[in-house]
Amino acid sequence: MFLRKHLVYASAILLFVLLLVAIGFTLYGDSGRVSFEHGVASGDPLDDRVILWTRVTPQESQKRVRVRVEVASDEKFTNIVHSSVKSATAESDYTVKIDVEGLSAGTVYYYRFRSGEAESVIGRTKTLPRGDVDSVRLAVFSCANYPTSHGGYFNVYGHAAKATDVDAVVHLGDYIYEYGKAPGSENDNPQGSGRDLPEYSDKEILALDDYRKRYALYRTDFQLQALHAAHPFITVWDDHEVANDAYMDGAQNHNEGEGSFDARKEAALRAYYEWMPVRPVKENDSGRVYRNFSFGNLVELFMLDTRLAGREKQLSYKDYFDPDTGFDARRFREDIGSPDRTLLGRDQLAWLQGKLAGSTAAWQVLGQQVLMGRMNIPAEIIPDLGKRTPQVAGLIDELTGIKERVLRDDPSVTRDERDRVNAVLPYNLDAWDGYPAEREAVLGAAYGGDKNLVVLAGDTHNGWANDLKDAGGNQVGVEFATASVSSGGLETYLKLEPEQAEEFARDLQVLIDDLVYSNTKDRGYMIVSFTPKRAKSRWIYVDTVKRPEFRELISSEKTLGVLAGRGNRRVVSD
Repeated sequence: MFLRKHLVYASAILLFVLLLVAIGFTLYGDSGRVSFEHGVASGDPLDDRVILWTRVTPQESQKRVRVRVEVASDEKFTNIVHSSVKSATAESDYTVKIDVEGLSAGTVYYYRFRSGEAESVIGRTKTLPRGDVDSVRLAVFSCANYPTSHGGYFNVYGHAAKATDVDAVVHLGDYIYEYGKAPGSENDNPQGSGRDLPEYSDKEILALDDYRKRYALYRTDFQLQALHAAHPFITVWDDHEVANDAYMDGAQNHNEGEGSFDARKEAALRAYYEWMPVRPVKENDSGRVYRNFSFGNLVELFMLDTRLAGREKQLSYKDYFDPDTGFDARRFREDIGSPDRTLLGRDQLAWLQGKLAGSTAAWQVLGQQVLMGRMNIPAEIIPDLGKRTPQVAGLIDELTGIKERVLRDDPSVTRDERDRVNAVLPYNLDAWDGYPAEREAVLGAAYGGDKNLVVLAGDTHNGWANDLKDAGGNQVGVEFATASVSSGGLETYLKLEPEQAEEFARDLQVLIDDLVYSNTKDRGYMIVSFTPKRAKSRWIYVDTVKRPEFRELISSEKTLGVLAGRGNRRVVSD
């Protein structure tokens, strides 16, 4: 009896201990406590599902942490429509991604994550609409360099986080930068300006742990956290998610002694998929990111990869200049005009052409990285463009004056003057200008299919609007390009004061035939909106990124539009 009684007590104690262990597992994961230091995010919305993301930060060493996600139709979570548990592991840098299915189209949802006593902030997301759609509004961003010498604060994100009428955020890349703090470069951070990188991230990032820490640093920014919590993201990478001016098998900023580029790219893309709310196009295939999203019958958005999927190495003018014989124009024309020269690559191009042909939406929108518009400037400027000496400034002013006279049909324009402004070359060979044959293939698919084409671009750090014409002069569509979140643009590289930058932008609009609008001095983003008959872009700028306090720069705000239908499809005043 005594033994049986103690066995009963022992069993009860064991059950009680197991219960405590189970409670502890439920509350704290496998062991210890956690926190949600990097906020929440949602992305890749479809009409019945969305990716939800967070990261848990263990307070002590743990291999696995159980995390519960809850989705509700109301902010108070009285009507929970989804609840599930997933494990965050050290293998995935304790990030959690859940593809929540079975949602209603065009619907706002709220979500949160819980682990033990820790609870994340509440995020807001929205599924894509289905069927007849009257309007779509997209907030478009690019290029957020954290430690730049001219600032680095993400005030642009903070401004957009307060918008209540955005259907989705479209991020066109350079979400992070791989640079460390290099004295004398764009990323130098003099005392009193910008914000410092922590010691662990002060050098250029190369390995998986480096990329993870850089994403973690960015996601501690309160303004970026606010934007992620407010709206679903649709993203694509550009070059700095790996290394500057990247292409298929290399990059300008991947140098001798930095190991295998393929290994670096693999590490960078693994971290990208861990930290971004992106749904893999193919399971276990991190190399493909091009995909499409349908906003009912109004907008079909094609997110393209102009960096890693099929880009051949960029051409460089220095390879065509000889000190004795000058510029080898014939060899340059042959190389740049090669029909085999690819930016998207054959597979992606064929996919895009097929999708464009089959699209029945009112608008076909390309979300991609680099400028598609023809940015041709007088060839004699190009060798000295980056110097911006008084002599170069005078030359630009002189050529602008000639071009203005040509546009007015001034009979005093001489043949030599006309030749000077008509002898043009693309200023940026990293853009579509460096891959004209493939640009013609894309424009041809849109024009031949009678599509209403709108191209969204980033990368340059400045705001632009271009008419898109094919080589035959046919008006095909328009391009709206966003300024950067924090990275310096032409005004930084050319060391222009604000008034000089404004004058330079006006000169470019005269010298470049298809350029309708440019802003070469401000940081900002775009709100691009669509209705069945009209699309428009509003460029919104902030007055500073040097400190976290800012105001909207109303004086620089600009809105331009485009009308649907053949015979329209050009940039017009709104």
